[in-house]
Amino acid sequence: MTDTAKKAAMTHIDVLCVDDDEIVLRSLTRLLKTNKLTAIACSNPETALTHLKSHEFGLIISDMRMPKMNGAQFLEQARKLAPDTQRILLTGYADIETTLAAVNQGQISGYIQKPWQNDLLLGSINNSLEKFQLKKQNQILEEQVKTQNLKLIELNNDLEQRVEKRTKQIKQVLKQLEEASEREKIEHKSTVELLYNFINANPYLDGNRAQNIANTCTQIALYLNLSQKSIDLAPMAGYLAQIGLLAMDPDLYKKPVNKLSESQRKTFYTHPSTAQLMLMPATHLHDVSDAIYHQFERYNGNGMPKGLAGNDIPIGAMVLGLARDYWDAFEQSNAANEQDRHVHALDTVKLYSGTFYHPKIVRALEASQTKMREQKSSAGSILICNASELKENMILGHALHSHTGIMLLPKGHIFSRKSIEKLQQLEAKKPTPFRIMVKTAK
Repeated sequence: MTDTAKKAAMTHIDVLCVDDDEIVLRSLTRLLKTNKLTAIACSNPETALTHLKSHEFGLIISDMRMPKMNGAQFLEQARKLAPDTQRILLTGYADIETTLAAVNQGQISGYIQKPWQNDLLLGSINNSLEKFQLKKQNQILEEQVKTQNLKLIELNNDLEQRVEKRTKQIKQVLKQLEEASEREKIEHKSTVELLYNFINANPYLDGNRAQNIANTCTQIALYLNLSQKSIDLAPMAGYLAQIGLLAMDPDLYKKPVNKLSESQRKTFYTHPSTAQLMLMPATHLHDVSDAIYHQFERYNGNGMPKGLAGNDIPIGAMVLGLARDYWDAFEQSNAANEQDRHVHALDTVKLYSGTFYHPKIVRALEASQTKMREQKSSAGSILICNASELKENMILGHALHSHTGIMLLPKGHIFSRKSIEKLQQLEAKKPTPFRIMVKTAK
């Protein structure tokens, strides 16, 4: 701190001078005023203590030898009344014991011998007042820190409340999104089941073939470890792969494609585009529509409608195209039993791995077919019953169809009293009971 700053800072700091000698008091007062310091003089310690009770001083300058109360005793009481006030002792004796008493009892910040040198005394006064100021500034800073800490605590509490509130809001939004996602899944399934029933109701389209393609799409998607969304959508593309044919002349699809004329084949292969137009209003089925539209693309780029190649082809379309051709080969096989027909179908599509089909998808089909056959050989824990044997909360293990192929209930349906009664009514009109595959009660 510079001298100018010191003097400016000490302008309003009062100094208490205590001495029973009037000459000494006048000398001290004159010295302090000359240096722009306010001085209050007291000729006895009792009066000085009264001043300390009602007024704050930055410094006390006290004589050692005074009647009734010496400087050490006075400064000790002054310290109790004003602990932050600095204390300087004036003594005319080179008495070590009295000085030590003042140091110990009054905890003085310095002592000056009489007669003093003005420069030495002023230096001690300035140092003492600077200590007093530093103490005051430190107190102010401590109060500011305390105030800021309280504000910080309040802010932290407010922040915690906001975070807690925001966390609740986020959880609520996530719950709403989860519920919306669940509704979307139900909406997907309901739409697909409705459209699939239209396919089944057509006498020239094979609903069982669509179901086989859908199941194979699911197996491949699971083996490829695709996203849950892709796994959920894979069978939907399989079920609806033929939906565009419903808008066409039955002459185009009631016989094998290889028996159509060239112009008929060109028209036939536009059914994916027709399907895309049919499904356009169902925006939640956009990915399914996309897979159906590109189902005849080839891995080497020689497919239709866009001639896409490699990974530019949507994964759902590549899975659907392979599953569809697999079941086409299965149906065209002349093998004597079902197992050999599956072998023929798999060998047929494997011939075109890397040209028509993505090699990793062919490998996934082969691996999933092997796993499925292993599961079939070890299966047998699912209960097969008719409608009269159903109980509430049983879970449908496989989708249930009517004798004409119409889907009545989807896989995973939990039977209720109402759905059981409806099935029993339908079964009463059938020549043979339903074969319903159910899992254990929920």
